[in-house]
Amino acid sequence: MSDFYGKEEIYKLLESKGIAFEKLEHEAVYTMEDMEKAGIVGKGTVCKNLFLRDAKGKTHYLVTVPEEKRVDMKSLAEHIGSTKLSFASAERLTKYLGVEQGCVSPFGVLNDESKSVIVVFDNDLKNNNAVGIHPNDNTASVWLAFSDLKKIIEEHGNEICFAKFDKS
Repeated sequence: MSDFYGKEEIYKLLESKGIAFEKLEHEAVYTMEDMEKAGIVGKGTVCKNLFLRDAKGKTHYLVTVPEEKRVDMKSLAEHIGSTKLSFASAERLTKYLGVEQGCVSPFGVLNDESKSVIVVFDNDLKNNNAVGIHPNDNTASVWLAFSDLKKIIEEHGNEICFAKFDKS
């Protein structure tokens, strides 16, 4: 990879673009319970991220939704015109996003040199001013306006689409 975007590179990118953000360094978190213990919830809309693939493994999707939403993979596949969706392997996660399990983030597409991963956002994030995601590392969280996050991904060149997800 020519440029790898890890935690520090994400911070530098946001600063260089003049994007307002808040960061919180914390112990590695894997669950919502871990996030609550680390004091992460309550600062904004904490998002969960899923890295999915289609039935043939040719198309990959990074799905970002507020943590209280449920992702019905069957209805999502229908909505985005995909074949059956399943979780992508750890190897694919590293290959396309340059991250390990537990560190999935929309910022991961900055490591997608082929720009082939399609980013799917929940509709309810569109006007959000405090979206909480990992900076490609689960030992930190970053809050920024959704519009800024979307702009970064658009500038990188990955396709973005929106879907409606229901609460759990």
